[in-house]
Amino acid sequence: MTTTPTEPSPSPSTLRVLAIESSCDDTGCAILDGNGTILAEGLHTQQSHAALGGVVPEIAARAHLAILPGLVAQTLADAGLGLRDVSIFAATTGPGLIGGVVVGSTYAKGMALALGKPFMAINHIEGHVLAPRLAAHLAGDTPPAFPYLALLMSGGHSQCVLVMGVGRYKVLGGTIDDAAGEAFDKAAKMLGLGWPGGPALEVLARQGDPRAHALPRPLLGRAGCDFSFSGLKTAVARLLEPWNGPDGLQALPQAAAADIAASFQQAVGDCLVDRLNHAFAQCAANNIPLTTLVVAGGVAANQNLRARLAGCAERHHVRFEAPPLRHCTDNAAMIGWAALERLRARGWGQRATAALTVVDELTTPARPRWPLEERGPEGP
Repeated sequence: MTTTPTEPSPSPSTLRVLAIESSCDDTGCAILDGNGTILAEGLHTQQSHAALGGVVPEIAARAHLAILPGLVAQTLADAGLGLRDVSIFAATTGPGLIGGVVVGSTYAKGMALALGKPFMAINHIEGHVLAPRLAAHLAGDTPPAFPYLALLMSGGHSQCVLVMGVGRYKVLGGTIDDAAGEAFDKAAKMLGLGWPGGPALEVLARQGDPRAHALPRPLLGRAGCDFSFSGLKTAVARLLEPWNGPDGLQALPQAAAADIAASFQQAVGDCLVDRLNHAFAQCAANNIPLTTLVVAGGVAANQNLRARLAGCAERHHVRFEAPPLRHCTDNAAMIGWAALERLRARGWGQRATAALTVVDELTTPARPRWPLEERGPEGP
């Protein structure tokens, strides 16, 4: 079942996109206009998982259900809008924890159905790889031109993606075990830093010596652009064995912990840069003129890694682009932006005849897995 608007197609200045993100433990809502201006956004990070050492999918889904009504209402109020002012509803429809994806996408579909407005199913990964274009737009810069190389580093994903255009993606490599974000959280947990551990590990690493421990660099120098961090995580566990007791770490000195954290972070950075070097070489061999290296995902908020990746871009003579810290982690603004990018690819805003009638079915299923390359291009 689909919805057909009964009103004229809005212009970029009158379009209002309400987007929802609920793929993990962050509940997000944002409203953008057709020019890409964020009129309002809200984000609620669920705190109940910290005591459990990680995200519990069922708890996350129930929290999304409880949070969304108030968050949507508050975001509308912050934008000075009513629900009927929304032109189109968009939501993460995969990949992600299926319970949360079902809650968010169904909530958006329900609003679209009740109001007779269009609905757009957005791939969460597409939101991330297009987010640096939103960042540039919001900063008053020209968004990165296609094609560009995107490095996604989030809790569950490490991917190197060639972005040829909206809906035109080639995944050059991905994780074969732990993603970078998972490795950070697991190493932090072993160091007794709690959850989420990535930011805490970064802070601790600033006090340590990145050359203190010769940790492995999985896949370093090997062909291809895949990632592997499981062996690195195991190496950290072995370093901690002298301090492990029946009740966990026993009197691990702060200096020792800082050295381990710094050495771990350095190893991750070395692996990321190596994989990107392979990606650049692969694109050059295929005569693909890259314009930009973009990084996205929660791990992109790590300032040490961000600086190293910016240096990699400089060595390859391309522009470096990353979202501001608040848009690195999961958020609804990137989902709304991805919806706008797809609308523009369909010709909306460029031709008077390009209305909002060509959208996604309300029966579009939520998907725990949704390979980015399956999300094909749009035609006008």
